[in-house]
Amino acid sequence: MKRRKKTLYVLLRLAIAAALVFGIVRWAGGDEAEVRAGERSLDALMAFEPADGLPNYVNLMLEGGMTADTGLPEIPFAATGYSGASEDADLAADGGVLSWKNEKGWVEWRFRAERAGWYELHMGYKPLPGGNASAVRGIQIDGAYPFAEAQRIEFERMFKDSKYPYDTNEIGQQIRPTQTEITEWIEGPMVHFAASSEPLLFKLEAGEHTIRLTGVREGLALSDLSFRAPKPLPDYEAYQAALPAGDASPAPWFELLEAERVDRKSSVAIQTDYWSEPYISPDPKGRITYNVLGGWRWRLPGEWAEWDFSVPADGWYEIDLKSFQDYRNGFKAYRTISIDGEVPFRELSGYGVPNEKSFVIHPLSGEDGEPYRIYLDAGKHTLRLTSDSTPLQPVFLALKAALADLADYDREIRLLTGNYSKSSFDANIDSTRTWNMRSLDPEVEARMAGFIERMNGIRDYIDGLNGRDSDLSQSLRASIGILEELAKDVDEIPVKINNFSTIQNKIGTLLSTLTHQPLLLDYIVVRTPVTETGLKTSTLASRIPYAITEFARSFYLDYDTRAHNKKEALTIWVQRGRDYAELLRELVDQEFTPRTGIPVNINLMPNPNMLILGNAAGEVPDVALGVAESTPADFAMRNAAYDLSSFPDYEEVLERFAPGTARALMYDGGLYGLPEVQNFQVLFYRTDVLEGLGLSVPDTWEDMFDMLPTLQENGMTMSYPKADFATIFFQHGAEVYSPDGLNGQLTSPEAQEAFRMWTDLYVKHNLPIDVPAFFQHFRDGDIPLGIADFNTYVQLQVAAPEITGHWGIAPLPGVKNDEGVVERWSPQALSAGMIMEKSERKDEAWEFLKWWTSDEIQTRYASDLESYYGLEFRWNTANLKAMQSLVWPSGDVETLREQARWAKNMPYVPGYYFLTREMEFAWNRTVLEAMPAQESLEEAQLSLQREMRRRQKDFGIEDGHNLDIPQLTTPYEWKEGDE
Repeated sequence: MKRRKKTLYVLLRLAIAAALVFGIVRWAGGDEAEVRAGERSLDALMAFEPADGLPNYVNLMLEGGMTADTGLPEIPFAATGYSGASEDADLAADGGVLSWKNEKGWVEWRFRAERAGWYELHMGYKPLPGGNASAVRGIQIDGAYPFAEAQRIEFERMFKDSKYPYDTNEIGQQIRPTQTEITEWIEGPMVHFAASSEPLLFKLEAGEHTIRLTGVREGLALSDLSFRAPKPLPDYEAYQAALPAGDASPAPWFELLEAERVDRKSSVAIQTDYWSEPYISPDPKGRITYNVLGGWRWRLPGEWAEWDFSVPADGWYEIDLKSFQDYRNGFKAYRTISIDGEVPFRELSGYGVPNEKSFVIHPLSGEDGEPYRIYLDAGKHTLRLTSDSTPLQPVFLALKAALADLADYDREIRLLTGNYSKSSFDANIDSTRTWNMRSLDPEVEARMAGFIERMNGIRDYIDGLNGRDSDLSQSLRASIGILEELAKDVDEIPVKINNFSTIQNKIGTLLSTLTHQPLLLDYIVVRTPVTETGLKTSTLASRIPYAITEFARSFYLDYDTRAHNKKEALTIWVQRGRDYAELLRELVDQEFTPRTGIPVNINLMPNPNMLILGNAAGEVPDVALGVAESTPADFAMRNAAYDLSSFPDYEEVLERFAPGTARALMYDGGLYGLPEVQNFQVLFYRTDVLEGLGLSVPDTWEDMFDMLPTLQENGMTMSYPKADFATIFFQHGAEVYSPDGLNGQLTSPEAQEAFRMWTDLYVKHNLPIDVPAFFQHFRDGDIPLGIADFNTYVQLQVAAPEITGHWGIAPLPGVKNDEGVVERWSPQALSAGMIMEKSERKDEAWEFLKWWTSDEIQTRYASDLESYYGLEFRWNTANLKAMQSLVWPSGDVETLREQARWAKNMPYVPGYYFLTREMEFAWNRTVLEAMPAQESLEEAQLSLQREMRRRQKDFGIEDGHNLDIPQLTTPYEWKEGDE
């Protein structure tokens, strides 16, 4: 077993560390036959057809023809000498620099290769000012992408903290500084650290060629391009032999590099954090002190951090990392380590930092535990650590392909047996029926055996790579057990077919984080081999007195910033999680208070009832953030919210948002809140399923109804959220309230037509009434089409990597009007900010709301939040310009822009809460009890009107009063400069 694990580990290291690239297959302690057997196993592991027809870079490496020729001549050409470009590419040439100012179109160059071979592609570039995200371009050679990873090559930016040491607030807590972009030109080879730890190689035959860059994200300036011969990377033994003898080391000396004092980094996501335990450096001493770097904020392949350091003399040095690496059970965290821009030897390419339960001081060392020695000249140097998932890429690709094949077989069996259901809404399988699977699929046993063999091979590689058990290995073992049980009696497969979904869900969840490489650093030590640093790590014996000291500090340290500025400060209550509030607090300390001189206290509001009780008791904040969209109108009805239209510049501020969303915050001619974040509904569709059925994305509801029979004939359907009557009503031109807000209009001709369509979805078109987990059904493919919201979008981005590239979003299907325009009206749920009527600082509160909802601050808050905590924390800002500044997949932002034009939120009037209840009752009567639609709506109208009259009387609203509901009949038109 030990020999087998070692062989597997050796195999992956060879394949990914580019030993195969240069035709060198060596490993200390492994015989040649062992390595050859491993290569054949890796070939088998990667023997699958890519879904999009493009080979992955790993496949090209394993084909064996990717050998290095170090004598290839350089092929240089100037960026400004391009031979062609598309019309939508915004280009400007000046002084040898080509500025590609947008992310659209393509640019192409012609060149000639005198010799055939595998070349590195080098470029001089600088991302143009824009967002914090790196620029992205696709690279085509002779009109085609040479491998899948060439579709998205990142041209990274560089950042650093704006100041160090950090500022502190009035009680001594450190304030995380803003991030400053380093706008310098970068020259280097094209890399992709999910595909290879070394520069990517492009195959050129002798003769004429073209290279085309295709726009994906952000603007980019280019100075020059060149194809160059690859530079071989020696192993450690060859590296040592080429330099002075190993005993040529200076006297005892070391330098400690604080990880948080990073000099350069590739992403604002790589952030400092605070940690408290014995021997952490520096010790926080009871205060928030940003003393560590990374963790989950430094996990994505290709993200790097760089430190400057100096050594006193020429000689050999060793490097230690004080690191914490227990984010993924059983997995190493991989980093490619370079000195002065070069990886010294192959073993530092994709170097694995072991999994440990606490901070440890880890010397960079070989498998034998002997520290690696690196020769450095006296003077200044740079050390860079780059997150590298290359060793896991073959497993990721093989596992993704295996799950896709399993999903295809799942769908095939359901079609053969008529068991289309994966949930309770359409259960149609007879569990007592006897099946003969061999007659339905003569190859069923071979296919099941194939799945088991593939899963076993993947599990062996994972165990061999990690040298220990892991969460993924255990999930694979459990999944293999399920498949083996099914294989024992294949006739039971139709009855137990949902087990396939169980496997896909279990492994798919782990697959989403497989290539993540989180690593937390306290400090880095550069030292001479003979040096004893005396540095320590935490132990149980040291933690006890440390905890006692921390407890004692809690009695005399002041932790309440409010005590220092309670009388002068603006009070903000935030109805969100602590992470959101803490980031807002940092932003206020960095930006708002220094700009305006207004101190701010920010407090969490875990329960919205606190606002109601506080208002009754006279203890209210100046500003409430994160409140539901109905709250401003609710408080306005009771004279508890301040009318923002009293401020002279409110109209200018209101232009930041879609008009249809803001009408939910208006009442009786006033404006009582500003939108913060908005939800959206769009149409989600599975591209692979629709293409397989020969269907296209529907544009109107008629298109949807035309394609439903095809879906249902194949055991599929679509999903529509049952509770959403507003979308269909608005698309039919129906308003539920009269313009004066005093009467319901549920029985208007437009409302009756909309209600009939809403109920016909379930009566006539047989849509599922209850889909408790659309995300999962969409992921499985049995509901390949559906209307859902922003949360589903984030879920699919984060937790469904196995269908990446096989789904998309489109504007909602709509109703074509008399002019031929497809109306897509739909509400976009909001959370809002409001000023309380009892506030004594209304002018300061308005300054805060203007600052908080501005383009600049919303863009930065959204970017920082996502960078710190990941895509699952995406801040879907209601500010239209800021929304577009977020990093969206290229086509999705156009869909969101189109749907935002048709935003129309429901107004809130006295008695509004009866509307949803009565519409649900009406739906039940028509769909479940078969009551005619008109009769059901009339009952709803009577009940709604009765409650509206009662509440109008309570609030002293007399007949003839006009609550002035804004009417929207035309969609929002984007202004010039909004794109």
